[in-house]
Amino acid sequence: MRVVSGSCKGRPLKAVPGNTTRPTTDKVKEALFNMIGPYFDGGIGLDLFAGSGGLGIEGISRGLEKVIFIDREPKAIHVIQENIKACKMEEKSEVYRNDAERALKALIKRSMTFDYIFLDPPYKKQQLVNLMEKMDQQELVNPDGVIVCEHSFDVELPTLVGRFKQIKHEKYGIIAVTIYSKLGNEEELSW
Repeated sequence: MRVVSGSCKGRPLKAVPGNTTRPTTDKVKEALFNMIGPYFDGGIGLDLFAGSGGLGIEGISRGLEKVIFIDREPKAIHVIQENIKACKMEEKSEVYRNDAERALKALIKRSMTFDYIFLDPPYKKQQLVNLMEKMDQQELVNPDGVIVCEHSFDVELPTLVGRFKQIKHEKYGIIAVTIYSKLGNEEELSW
């Protein structure tokens, strides 16, 4: 595992020990960022099931101004912090140990909104639609914001979830990436 592109290109990243976390492969990471970027001129990201922090770190390396990393596993939090430090991204990162539901409530209380949200939950506990509905209801995604979902290839996500419209869907072996964009007011009127 490494940072694929940007300011930290080539930097190796540590993986979370054990088999509870499944890191995004470099191939999938490269494809995913080519779909949404590949580079950014600022923006705020949320890496909600951060694992080793690979997606959020890649986002910062490619130009995101800040990323909030959240995972509920203590081992993952430790690895995220080590990877952020190795990439010298401490000032552009916030790391929290929390489950997804509580984390969203805390972000809502802080009136946070995001340009890019990375969702890569454990495949066996798929809750993508539920989480996106909450994000829509609570206005967590900025206009023109994007949600990136990594999931098992055999999971079919709906075309529309609240005001999020599926704009890309690609399969890479046993992994699939589905990307949603927030509908603007003009687009909503045409539905």
